[in-house]
Amino acid sequence: MDCGIISLRFNPDQSMFIACMERGIKIFNVEPLVLQCHLETRPYGTASQCYIYSRSNAIMYIPGGSKPKLGKNHAIFYCKDQDKVVGELKFSSDVVAVRMTHNRCLVAQETQLHIFTFPDRMKFLITLPTIQNRKGLLEVSASRMSEYQIAVFPGFKTGSIQILDLNNIESSTSSAPVFIAAHENPIACIAMDLQATKIATASNKGTLIRIWDTRTRNQLLELRRGTDPASIYCINISPNSEFLCCSSDKGTVHIFAIKETHFNKRMGNTLRMIGGQYGESQWAFANFTLRSERPCVCGFGEQKSVFAICMDGGIHKYVFNPDNGSCSREEYEVFYHHDIEK
Repeated sequence: MDCGIISLRFNPDQSMFIACMERGIKIFNVEPLVLQCHLETRPYGTASQCYIYSRSNAIMYIPGGSKPKLGKNHAIFYCKDQDKVVGELKFSSDVVAVRMTHNRCLVAQETQLHIFTFPDRMKFLITLPTIQNRKGLLEVSASRMSEYQIAVFPGFKTGSIQILDLNNIESSTSSAPVFIAAHENPIACIAMDLQATKIATASNKGTLIRIWDTRTRNQLLELRRGTDPASIYCINISPNSEFLCCSSDKGTVHIFAIKETHFNKRMGNTLRMIGGQYGESQWAFANFTLRSERPCVCGFGEQKSVFAICMDGGIHKYVFNPDNGSCSREEYEVFYHHDIEK
């Protein structure tokens, strides 16, 4: 069944998700499942991507889909309180990602990143070059409480990322970004925790996820999704920074512990001798497989639960227990036809 879903994304604390659809942009509360905002197609057009900062009233989106009002070279700002578009930025070529913090707006094109002040005046600050970034890989500090406000995006070399201090940017100048050689293959997915202390990266090979300390640049963990290559759709770190989940085209969502890592599985001595490089990896302590063949994004709910939100319009809730590695589906709903709660 074609639900007309163009893209899906959780908000930073994973309490909401955004669905860009041919019927417009819909923003849902996850638990309970309630449609909180609907930007209908007729006045606003369709969008390829949408971003909301935390649970704020500011929404940023990129035109796309079958009925856009403007070209893909625009970044649009919508205010829920005023129920209208309050600004737009136009660029010379397509925009591939948009992000916001409480005082910065970031717009990525395929080979560069632009940074502006936000929300006052939208003053241009700086443009930084990147390697080819067709996937629009870009993450920013999501918590206003965090003193460490950073942006993470691809570096100049294959498999590298760069970390930029957003607090230390003046017009046309900034401190030099910090680089991490994260993988040998091109970066395919980036995630960051709410506290801006950890970054998770995966390459287009999709077998390993590496966790990095944002301040020291040291690798903290190496997690193994599997041994067969895969396309990773999504990585998310739980709001308390204790767990990580990832989804891929294999149809399986994996759950890892990144604080109390003794929960993760490790190969026994015999398999370690046979497995070579695989024997030292930390494997997911729990996983579940979805019947849907459509891509899904995953995020954490309350009470040790994971939600998988799929392009077929379904939302699955699984509850896990790190002590014994159990994982079972507790709820299933279809979200794409939900109306706003009156």
